[in-house]
Amino acid sequence: MSKLFQTHLNDSVSALSYSLARNLAEADRDELAPPYNDIARFILREQARMTDYLRPAMKLATLGFDEAGWISLGMAFRHAPREKREKLIRSWKNSPRGVQRDFIRFYESLTALALHSRALPTENPAEETVPPESVVREPPEKMRCEILVVGSGPGGSITGCLLAEAGREVVMIEEGPYLALESCESFSRQEMEQKYRGGGLTVAMGPTKIAYVEGRCVGGGSEINSGLYHRTPPDILETWRREFKVEGLGDEELRPHFEACEKELSVSRLPGAAPAASLKLHNGAEKLGWQSQEVPRWFRHEPGAGTRGARQSMTRTYVPRFFRAGGKLLPNARALAIRQEGGRWQARIEHASGKTIEVSSEKLFLASGAVQTPALLRRSGISKNIGERLRLHPTVKLVAQFPDTVNATDMGVPAHQVKEFSPRLSFGCSVSTPPYLALGLLDHPAAARAVPKTWPNQANYYAMITGEGHGTVRPLPGFRDPLVRYRLSANDRRDLADGLRKLAEIMFASGAQSVYPGVAGVSVLKNTDDLRKLPEEMPQGKASLITIHLFSSCPMGEDRAKCAADSFGRVHGVENLFIADASLLCTAPGVNPQGSVMAMARRNALHFLNEDKR
Repeated sequence: MSKLFQTHLNDSVSALSYSLARNLAEADRDELAPPYNDIARFILREQARMTDYLRPAMKLATLGFDEAGWISLGMAFRHAPREKREKLIRSWKNSPRGVQRDFIRFYESLTALALHSRALPTENPAEETVPPESVVREPPEKMRCEILVVGSGPGGSITGCLLAEAGREVVMIEEGPYLALESCESFSRQEMEQKYRGGGLTVAMGPTKIAYVEGRCVGGGSEINSGLYHRTPPDILETWRREFKVEGLGDEELRPHFEACEKELSVSRLPGAAPAASLKLHNGAEKLGWQSQEVPRWFRHEPGAGTRGARQSMTRTYVPRFFRAGGKLLPNARALAIRQEGGRWQARIEHASGKTIEVSSEKLFLASGAVQTPALLRRSGISKNIGERLRLHPTVKLVAQFPDTVNATDMGVPAHQVKEFSPRLSFGCSVSTPPYLALGLLDHPAAARAVPKTWPNQANYYAMITGEGHGTVRPLPGFRDPLVRYRLSANDRRDLADGLRKLAEIMFASGAQSVYPGVAGVSVLKNTDDLRKLPEEMPQGKASLITIHLFSSCPMGEDRAKCAADSFGRVHGVENLFIADASLLCTAPGVNPQGSVMAMARRNALHFLNEDKR
């Protein structure tokens, strides 16, 4: 990129972030005052991290937006005065063209996140954990092992741990760094930069785009999630047995695996009262006669330490066990392709040092997640039923404001969920720090500007659907990152609208003064009469949809017409190749999937060890 081009881009980003920050900040808030150079620098760093095939498009769109000022303003946007800049921003934000709306939302979201993160306490520096001897820091160009595990999230860590404890020679690789759980504040801007793939800017493309997140660090998603835990619902297991012919899913067969994982991760309920925001959801549902429950979490609670506890993750549980059993970990290492040669698997690995490594193994377990596992397989020429049936939990949010205090800086993610309409609909409370509240209020600018004053009385809530839509995962020639596509069905859009309406009803039943839906064009709701403002069907491209649950891209089962792997994760038609992550889950479970992933990983690893003895 030429220096002139980069300077033009930097100036355009700075001008746009400055204008958006002025619109999102309170004028009398010293710590949110200009200049906004730190915000522009954050946005430029995030652009450099985002999905690689979107980076050129975003740079060109930014320059195009700047030059569009000549048409409507008579000058480039970066040279226009504030009032004229706001005119062009409003024009694009309210445009019927989805591309223009998405462009402004991209910059608005990053600006809000950076702006409101300024007021938070200083975060820890990004330092890699001091590694034990089991971490390979300077790998040779060629490595050999009995078993290679690609990916260190819940599926990979549990698989690697159990295989190593059985005396197998195991190497586990991870694309991201090896960081302590406490290397940064949970759900912070710094965590996005350190531990999220693409800086958190990953999206499933479609008529309505759905933002999703993936962990990219040792421990994977377990290092960045809220720790809420569910077992797979029995009716979902029955669906998998019936429709995909999955074996070994009976209660007696799965219970020991759930129990073992729950013990290792200290899955437990709160030792005291739940946070106020959580109780608002619970009490509102009870007033409507709807079932609500506290969900157990991966938290260890020490006597006398209060209700917050210490969140558990793979780096605090199974990864240390893996090390003690003699396993070797290679972080900062990305698997580019795999192939079989001479009865062994050869994995071509790109290390952060720039070195290309080849790891040779007898057995290969892929545990890179529902996007990266199918992408690696398809890049390697293995494609039957791979990346064809991606499922996720589409989620829409709202911000509720109460007359009393419901929020606190150390609240974390409240543990109550409403399951009255499960599995079709689920409701819960989400991250509610000031930056995330500002994100949830982008369709309500005046409320977003007031967040520094109002946040103690506000909380984010979500409506999640199981959905019936499907997506695909495809590698793109010339790019590192795969293309993820997902299309909501008409029923999905109706369920999202119904979920948002019911969630707002819960909020008013719990005493909310105002409800701010995350849907463009829908104004603030003040009472139940205002529920008529909500759409009957979620409009395409108008809702800010997200998901943190992805699965089903390589479903397991004995029905070879639609399954990528057998009932225990062995890829159909390929020797000594296994999958050990959320890809295997046959359909959307309607609950946080990590309990299912962990139980299946344990079950499958032990099944492999038993079969391998024969």
